[in-house]
Amino acid sequence: MTDLQISLIGAMTVFVAGVFAYNKWQEHKAKKSVERAFSSEHDDVLMKGGEARTEPVFDLSGAGAAAEPAEGQAAEPSLPGVTPDTPPAELASSLVDPLIDCMIPLALEIAVRGDKILPVLQTLRHVGNKAIHFIGLHVNGDWEPIAHGGVYTKLQAGVQMATRSTALNEIEYSELVTRLRAVADEIGAEPEIPDMIEVMGEARTLYRFVSGHDAQLGVNLMSNGAAWAMPTLIGALEKQGFDVRPDGRFVMPDGDGGQLFTLSTNVTLGADTTARLTLLLDVPCVAPERDGFGQMVACAKALVGRLDATIVDDGNQPLMDEALAEINGQVQDFYQEMEAADIPAGSTRALRLFS
Repeated sequence: MTDLQISLIGAMTVFVAGVFAYNKWQEHKAKKSVERAFSSEHDDVLMKGGEARTEPVFDLSGAGAAAEPAEGQAAEPSLPGVTPDTPPAELASSLVDPLIDCMIPLALEIAVRGDKILPVLQTLRHVGNKAIHFIGLHVNGDWEPIAHGGVYTKLQAGVQMATRSTALNEIEYSELVTRLRAVADEIGAEPEIPDMIEVMGEARTLYRFVSGHDAQLGVNLMSNGAAWAMPTLIGALEKQGFDVRPDGRFVMPDGDGGQLFTLSTNVTLGADTTARLTLLLDVPCVAPERDGFGQMVACAKALVGRLDATIVDDGNQPLMDEALAEINGQVQDFYQEMEAADIPAGSTRALRLFS
């Protein structure tokens, strides 16, 4: 037998083995599809007991009974800036947002029920400090957060590309891809993974914006006489409208469950007195119509009379109305920059990036 004949026989053997392996793989896929379609767990996904199934929305705020996870399941993380009555479609666009999230489609072989896939999806909530969310295309044609009782024909994952502290990096993205593939295998889905180089570029660009707009403004109150005794000070601050939190923080509520600004006593939690207070506004987290800076200055001026204090800058120099007006103008310019970037201050998008 010649060398040529031996080579041809070897090539044919490899070819036949490849065809056999491919056929077995196709057979395995078909078997999995059939098992899913006719599994005892797949009773009629739209009807049960002759009655239409209700489809409660998975409450992101944790306030609704339908959102309560089964034992051993992690609850859906709350989303800044949304309320229990936010429409599901709006929630979906807030959870997986093309401007701040890397979006990863998950193709499904067959429609799936939310209560079957939620326990699996809830095992993948973060990589590093970057949040991961999932939404589904409901059989009614709307995208929504995955809900118990919902039936979905497509899924989409989103990982936040930047936070206040870091951008999504290569290690986190690689971890996401590995873990997402495992999740997809378990629920019968096929992820369409975006190119890492493109994602990293978008993440760095977003982080540059966040870093450039991570603005906090403070005004200080300095006692004109003796240091304030903490019990007396706490009473005055409560009368001014501050909420005293268990961790010792003082928060001025905005009336809708959020906060306008905070106050620090500049001393440890167990201190008896303080002679200096600092009011702090987290600028990108407060919507312009709330007038956070204006309200903070008004609060400081009210406390001046209540506590016998002077408004000063960080160098203990008095802050005059002219200087405060100039700062307010800079705040308005800042708001316009955020609006132009389609990340308005105080929006859900801004709260996700800056919270």
